Amino acid sequence: MDKHLEYLIEWAKKHHISEEESKAQVRSFAYGNTHFENDRITKSDIDRAMEKLDKERASNPVCS
Repeated sequence: MDKHLEYLIEWAKKHHISEEESKAQVRSFAYGNTHFENDRITKSDIDRAMEKLDKERASNPVCS
């Protein structure tokens, strides 16, 4: 295996994803899947939907 690829794999195993990175990944996934089905969906649409969900979660916390 290529040494650079081995290095990247080892780095990825140890990397802890931040909340910001996680949200960016969710948005990218949501955009990719919805845009595939409906090309009128924009990244701004996804951003607005995610902001709305964040506000709803903040005002309705789940009891544990």
